[in-house]
Amino acid sequence: MKTKPMLTLDDARKMAAAGEAEARRNQWNVVIAVCDDGGHLILLHRIDGVAPISSYIAPEKARAAAMGKRETKVYEDMINQGRTAFLSAPLEGMLEGGIPVIVDGQVAGAVGVSGVKSSEDAQIARAAIAALAS
Repeated sequence: MKTKPMLTLDDARKMAAAGEAEARRNQWNVVIAVCDDGGHLILLHRIDGVAPISSYIAPEKARAAAMGKRETKVYEDMINQGRTAFLSAPLEGMLEGGIPVIVDGQVAGAVGVSGVKSSEDAQIARAAIAALAS
């Protein structure tokens, strides 16, 4: 039988704290969502002052990154380059800011961030994931 890495609630809390620290350094209000490899939400972390819609978008970015096993920027780029048919794919959250958590070559989950520019959302998500290495 095969085994695989899994994110725990403690891992999600650690990532959310690191993501919040990155956001606060830049004075950004965001929502940070952490999900497991199946796209199921483990933790939703909402900084005061963020637009309410971000509480919907962040988990969708995390879900798309986990289930697609790739950064959501890949989907955004495909659509922006003219592959508009991809808009009918069964995933939402196909904007930059969702990044899979890869452990030993396997997707263990993902982080999705929403609230600022998509590239800044991705910056926060990367900071969150980097916290697992420490």
